Amino acid sequence: MGTGLVVMGGSGRMGRMLCSLIEGSDDLHLVAVTEAPGHDWVGQDLGAAMGGAPSGVPVTDDAASVLPTTDAVIDFTTPAATVAMARLCADHGTAHVIGTTGLTGDDIDAIDACADRTAIVRAGNMSLGVNLLTQLVERVAASLDADYDIEIVEAHHRHKVDAPSGTALMLGEAAAAGRGVTLDAVADRGRDGITGARGRGTIGFHAIRGGDVIGDHDVMFIADGERITLRHQASDRSVFARGALKAASWAAGRPPGAYDMLDVLGLK
Repeated sequence: MGTGLVVMGGSGRMGRMLCSLIEGSDDLHLVAVTEAPGHDWVGQDLGAAMGGAPSGVPVTDDAASVLPTTDAVIDFTTPAATVAMARLCADHGTAHVIGTTGLTGDDIDAIDACADRTAIVRAGNMSLGVNLLTQLVERVAASLDADYDIEIVEAHHRHKVDAPSGTALMLGEAAAAGRGVTLDAVADRGRDGITGARGRGTIGFHAIRGGDVIGDHDVMFIADGERITLRHQASDRSVFARGALKAASWAAGRPPGAYDMLDVLGLK
């Protein structure tokens, strides 16, 4: 039957897309979908919950009951749910693919601790194009000195709850790495009012929210007399879902460790 997957939050936009792609795959099969306790879908068949014919896939709020027969979990949910799932996956040796954004430093530390016991793939963005972009950003940042100011501008739909986006932060980390500094030391994530002159060597972030924008990201290197802009625009949410499925297939059965999409895509 191929790689067995659990999708967390199957009723969401990404969850529905993942379930649809898995259903159409010859190499993957859906073991179960999880939802939070009290959700209307809990206890139902997935197909029926989505308004169609029964599919034989259960919707459960008890992930521990399905992990023993699961190769990998795909998780685009909330930070608290993701940390809890990381611990469950570690207990069962189940691979965990994480696309959740808005994670704090403490959340990431908790997730990384679980990677001692299972394979975890965590990425702020799972598209091939964005992961290639991170490499370009790091190389350009390493080639240009602090005379080139770095600004990151991202745009997403009106429903996105965190800012800057996980992708913007990932790009910021790549730029900081290129300059040999940590992002926390140079990030400028909010400007309002009389802020004073721009700090030399800082990396600025700007978030746009509106409409149904799936995800646009610009990394600008701005100096006196010239600008270099590296840009990625997502026009279809399926690019993220397909990347997550590739990551799940790659991670299933892999030794414990903290991985990212560069590992999955063989770009390291």
